[in-house]
Amino acid sequence: MPKVSVTILTYNQAAFIGEAIESAVNQITDFEYEILVGDDYSNDGTRDIILEYQKKYPDKVKPVFHTKNLGQNGLFNTIETLKLAQGQYIAHMDGDDYWTDPQKLQRQADFMDAHPTYSACFHNAYITYEDGTPTEELNPPDQKPVIEADDLIGEQEIWFMATSAVMFRNGLMHYPDWFLKSSSGDIPRYIILTKFGPIGYLPYIMSVYRKNTGGASFRDYYWDERFLRNRIMMYSGINKETGYKHDRTLKLNIARYYRMLLDAKQYKDSYFRKAGLAFYYLSLKKPSFSETREIVRDYILPKWIMRVYSFFALLPHRLRGTTQ
Repeated sequence: MPKVSVTILTYNQAAFIGEAIESAVNQITDFEYEILVGDDYSNDGTRDIILEYQKKYPDKVKPVFHTKNLGQNGLFNTIETLKLAQGQYIAHMDGDDYWTDPQKLQRQADFMDAHPTYSACFHNAYITYEDGTPTEELNPPDQKPVIEADDLIGEQEIWFMATSAVMFRNGLMHYPDWFLKSSSGDIPRYIILTKFGPIGYLPYIMSVYRKNTGGASFRDYYWDERFLRNRIMMYSGINKETGYKHDRTLKLNIARYYRMLLDAKQYKDSYFRKAGLAFYYLSLKKPSFSETREIVRDYILPKWIMRVYSFFALLPHRLRGTTQ
């Protein structure tokens, strides 16, 4: 029985999947581990590369192929692959990322063994960009060593754990309905894990998070109604999942997405829908007087009223100009 299950999730990543699998195969451990490669019905040759690695490492590499694309931004590919994991611990990785330290699995498994009350652990990672932007570290030098739910929930979206950097205990995750509809898997996953124990930090750079135009982070459209409403649904689900312990903070986060909805492309020519959203945003956030005035002016008052107001506001100046 393997101690660690490595799960690599991929879709149309022929240019990267080989490096990801290779970095997992090259791990040096004193325990057995398996590598499950979940492919979400790729059509660019990714599957052929996975099969090549299975032939080369038949005792380690186990393809998980689906007969169709499961959708939901790879979430169901992840869930179906995790179901097959036999290890005590799970080390996750996207198919366009890779590990840089052959001691990664050993270090994290040792940490989890030494901290039986922890639900997971993570380490530092490099972020690289395909446009040539310099590589940077994801976590700062003063990164907190112990992470709990409070550290993952804020008025803004919080993210500081690379997918390729996390190892968690098998059997802890569950998937409520709102999770199964979410376009993000990492954010709710880590919050759910903290229900079962803290998450520890190892200050080693042991993986690369690769940002490329085909990656999930480039599909987050903050001007698109569907994406924004999905985030609202997700954070509402997180609020319920955490027993409303962070209700005010999460409502402010949700209000932020309602504010972005006001500028979504689907609402461009819809006054009544936009005005309704504006009223709801004001009731949810209860912003300052100056912001309230701005929202009322830009989204609630009809344009013709603003034109009439502007006409009469400027009328004295115009009259003075004609009498001079």
